[in-house]
Amino acid sequence: MLRRVPTHPKAKTANGYILEHVLLMEELLGRYLTDGENVHHRNGVKHDNRPENLELWIWPQPSGMRASDAVARARDILSRYGTCDQGSAIEPAY
Repeated sequence: MLRRVPTHPKAKTANGYILEHVLLMEELLGRYLTDGENVHHRNGVKHDNRPENLELWIWPQPSGMRASDAVARARDILSRYGTCDQGSAIEPAY
């Protein structure tokens, strides 16, 4: 589902429309999504935008990464997202 929000920073490329689940996740986080972040529907139903069905995903690291770069990337992820509580929108995949 789309919602018209012409003032959203990414609305310029989408004619003022933003996916509702993106807006809901941004509201939960209290900030806009950054590059490399996206919203996943836990049950696979794209129109089920209940907060408990949404989780924040980040793009995986590139293949062929130096160990020192992987450590730096891991530190960046931890500083950005910190620790996560089970059942939250930002939850580690176990």
